[in-house]
Amino acid sequence: MLLISSEAFDTERLVSVLDKLKHSQAVDIPKYDFKGYKNNVFPARRVNPADVIILEGILVFHDPRVRALMNMKIFVDTDADVRLARRIKRDTADNARNIEAVLDQYSKFVKPAFDDFILPTKKYADIIIPRGGDNHVAIDLIVQHIRTKLGQHDLCKIYPNLYVIQSTFQIRGMHTLIRDSQTKKHDFVFYADRLIRLVVEHGLGHLPFTEKQVITPTGKTPPPNDDFLCL
Repeated sequence: MLLISSEAFDTERLVSVLDKLKHSQAVDIPKYDFKGYKNNVFPARRVNPADVIILEGILVFHDPRVRALMNMKIFVDTDADVRLARRIKRDTADNARNIEAVLDQYSKFVKPAFDDFILPTKKYADIIIPRGGDNHVAIDLIVQHIRTKLGQHDLCKIYPNLYVIQSTFQIRGMHTLIRDSQTKKHDFVFYADRLIRLVVEHGLGHLPFTEKQVITPTGKTPPPNDDFLCL
């Protein structure tokens, strides 16, 4: 029995989930019960598409289909003693197991499986980070790289006269529904109409104008701080 093996993972579902996220579709990810070793026990977690998606796992580089969906592959190279200490702390505190059982499992199954399955996938990584999360220099470089990639698609830097509406929970929610291919037609039309109205209102605020003093038929002049829109 190998507790860490490529056959122990639902790779087909993982590929399907990643493909949907890359096509701007929301997905439901099942939660795993470590104590009962069962899946789909707890309510699934809803994950919405985003500009940056982080996929973390011990065998994410094993399947070539998963690797093909990644834009950047990072291998966190942590010392073996640190890995063992973290495993003991996790299994004893979170999974209510005793130390003897954890060490026995580690020496018989986990460590050999790591050498056979996980370590060989290191060659597929674009970036290898030694010392894990303590390597702040490497993490900062990765963050800057991601920001640079995102900035390449920033239209505001390409067109100086382009204005972007401030992102709010309302706008992000409408974007999520509009970009979801499973959204019903009437919902798509409803939220697209609301979003277009906000765009038009925002655009009108940037139109050039000159101040005019208006005298009403009664001979009165409106206060200068009142806002009027003449079409």
